[in-house]
Amino acid sequence: MASGGKNRLNKDRGPLRQGLYMGLVTFILSIVLTLMANSILTLFGLVAAVSILFLIIFTGIVFDIIGIAVTATGESSFHSMAAKKVFGSVQAIRLIRHADRVSSFCNDVVGDICGTVSGAAAASIVFNLFLLGLVAKQAVASLLIVALVAAFTVGGKAAGKYFALHRCQEITHRVGCLLAWLELKLGLQILAEKGRMRRR
Repeated sequence: MASGGKNRLNKDRGPLRQGLYMGLVTFILSIVLTLMANSILTLFGLVAAVSILFLIIFTGIVFDIIGIAVTATGESSFHSMAAKKVFGSVQAIRLIRHADRVSSFCNDVVGDICGTVSGAAAASIVFNLFLLGLVAKQAVASLLIVALVAAFTVGGKAAGKYFALHRCQEITHRVGCLLAWLELKLGLQILAEKGRMRRR
């Protein structure tokens, strides 16, 4: 009975430890990337601020697509590709076996960071517009730009979700190819082997 209780406690600690780790990573990355974005925006002004804002929104949408695609893809479809030594197929299998972590990183960590940094970029745009005399009321401009950022982000993710679900295998394979290329260049395995085959 004591042994069973101990095993249950260890299982319960797994998700808690992972949640704390992801929270810490998000906290650190949010601070670093926000400081970097603010520095770039201060140096280069309005045009850079708008460009960076769209880049941040696009990054959040792309990672959201990856997280959904990996979660939706069946592992069995890649086994024949791996047997034929198709480039990136082994990495795609590892992505699927780590689907919970991939989804958490792509959808939650990167998504939250992009939301935080896009807010900083939006504030910088409003400030620059106010300094240039292009807006009279900073509060109204801030409200409109934040609403536009939210609309682009939500609309882009909605369109991306459809794309991710209907082309999940292709997207997962492409990400697997990217991981395979990085592993060749860096000389290390990015995702460890894990678990058994998960069928769709």
